[in-house]
Amino acid sequence: MKPLTTEPSLQPAASDAGGQQLAAWLASEAGRYLLAWEQERCDEAVADCFGYHALQLGLPQIDALRANRIPKRWLAQPEPSSALERHADQGAAAAPLQPSGGRELALVTHAAALPFSENTLDLIVLPHTLEFSADPHAVLREVQRVLLPEGRLVVCGLNPWSLWGLRQQRARLLARLGLQRPRWARPFLPEAGEFIAHRRLRDWLQLLGLEVESCRMGCYRPALQSELWLQRWSWMERAGARYWPFFGNAYCMVAVKRVRGLRLLGPAWKPKPAAAAPVAVACQASPARLDDEHQSPA
Repeated sequence: MKPLTTEPSLQPAASDAGGQQLAAWLASEAGRYLLAWEQERCDEAVADCFGYHALQLGLPQIDALRANRIPKRWLAQPEPSSALERHADQGAAAAPLQPSGGRELALVTHAAALPFSENTLDLIVLPHTLEFSADPHAVLREVQRVLLPEGRLVVCGLNPWSLWGLRQQRARLLARLGLQRPRWARPFLPEAGEFIAHRRLRDWLQLLGLEVESCRMGCYRPALQSELWLQRWSWMERAGARYWPFFGNAYCMVAVKRVRGLRLLGPAWKPKPAAAAPVAVACQASPARLDDEHQSPA
């Protein structure tokens, strides 16, 4: 598959306000703390996934497929349809796109219109792709279409029912009421993101035939942007995982595409020939023995 390239001066996320906000927030202390946790969870989720084709859609700041051994792995950048049309009019250039993380982009595509045939990919990773998409339902339907049966989907997201998420909801409520927001009540996360609860995402996946295999929660520290204070609150990682596990600031969910009625056939080994039954040999009695039997008393 040939990569889609364009002029080096055109960055893939330049027209996406949500992508710009997310990239700026990930450069902060809390963003680096989140990226480190998600990198570990992605390494665990994809380490035992096998196949031939894998795709990471979005967030080039982490290498979600680095622990995977699938031979063909792509990094794709989601963009709106208008941006794709603009790139097509510009024409292709010799140099490939370079995201902010320094990794080479394989293609730039719309998240709800992936350039793959049905049942093609063995593994797809969506790091915060659904939260900054205009239609997350369409993205999930497209992912379900291109996934192979028994293929895996890894989704990383931010939990709205957490310390970070509740602060974000409070800031939005004050904005709707037209009240002035003090410094401590300002949005902590990118304002363009529409964060999806893990239970809600689980229901969406089940409707599409994607069975949730695991869901890891983490990042229990408060909404702080100081490295010193984040280190001081490190004890909340163990406490949160034990006492309030479902209120982590972030989650990593792994789902498997199930197809009803699908039967996996084993290797067509050559059947072994059945052993022949032993031949029974009939022995004929001698005439002397027959005379003895007739002469014996009853």
